[in-house]
Amino acid sequence: MNEKKGVITMQGKPLTLLGPTLKVGDKAPDFTVIAGDLTPVTLANSKGKTRLISVVPSLDTPVCEAQTKRFDEEAGKLSSQVEVLTISMDLPFAHKRFCNANSIKGKTLSDFNAASFGQNFGVLIKELRLLTRAIFVIGPDDKIKYVEIVPEITNHPNYEKALAAAKS
Repeated sequence: MNEKKGVITMQGKPLTLLGPTLKVGDKAPDFTVIAGDLTPVTLANSKGKTRLISVVPSLDTPVCEAQTKRFDEEAGKLSSQVEVLTISMDLPFAHKRFCNANSIKGKTLSDFNAASFGQNFGVLIKELRLLTRAIFVIGPDDKIKYVEIVPEITNHPNYEKALAAAKS
């Protein structure tokens, strides 16, 4: 598996990402993650739509919580042809609890089982077996329209750029 060093840090400490380096224009790789009801979800489940994928290390941290809430709020302002997905390594039960406690209406998905999303999208942190903070926008044609790997995972992503990409 491809190892990328020096791409991200956590509180200044360098970490290693596993998987490919995806770029705008690449075909989005498939993945299988788990929904709150324990059903598998793949890229094909939202085929034909634009997908804004918000990737967070853990819903139980302040920045991840804020990121998830922000994109959930923004989802209501987007076209019905845009689907917002939040993916983390948290267990599906934690996703369900978090969504209920925070009135989250959007889809939160867990990569805990096989780290399929993390490995295929190059955002799995080797040292922590968590996903790094990232945003991907995938068009209806399954081509990547926007990628942001946040260099310091305790920082917020660029919400405005990600939303602009999802709207275009």
